[in-house]
Amino acid sequence: MPRNVGISSRRLPRQARSNDLVAAVLEAAVQVLEAEGAQRFTTARVAERAGVSVGSLYQYFPNKTAILFRLQSDEWQRTSALLRDILEDRSRTPGVRLRALVHAFINSECEEAGIRIALADAAPFYRDAPEATAAHAESAQIVRDFLDESAPQASPAQRELAGTLMKTTLSAVGSSFSTLPRSRDEIDGYADALADMLCSYLEQLAGPGREAHRPASV
Repeated sequence: MPRNVGISSRRLPRQARSNDLVAAVLEAAVQVLEAEGAQRFTTARVAERAGVSVGSLYQYFPNKTAILFRLQSDEWQRTSALLRDILEDRSRTPGVRLRALVHAFINSECEEAGIRIALADAAPFYRDAPEATAAHAESAQIVRDFLDESAPQASPAQRELAGTLMKTTLSAVGSSFSTLPRSRDEIDGYADALADMLCSYLEQLAGPGREAHRPASV
């Protein structure tokens, strides 16, 4: 079966009771996914954990792939919101925004490591879906706009490369770092070091006279 078949919810909840059922299913799905992993994830286990019948679950999610895709879609939305809230805040200099993003991202990776790892294992189910492409494009555009603003002297090719490197670095480093339990001091120290690297890169990209890492004066 093609990977992009049957990944959307069957229908959207329209009443409070239906919303509660969907919320219960999604909460149970996270618990099952963290406990069992993507390979042992089934609709029957989710329904049992949620305390609902499989038939009720199927009213909104036709199969397990639809549930996994909804969890991943919600994660993509949270990531886009995080990028937008921090990188589009022009009351702060680009470097201050980038530092804040690194800290927020590393913290998020550590707090939700279990579900992220499980969703990564489930990615083959929906990697090629149009919704996945759209979500990645949205995040890429937010980063692109940020770099257009913060490094206008750089060439389009340089900014495109910078965006790719920043996203890849955050994703790979955050994923690797969060595989083990971390203390608050470890998280803060790691985020600071990574932010120093990326902010230095951003400052070099921006060119002489654009001190991207320093807060704007008030």
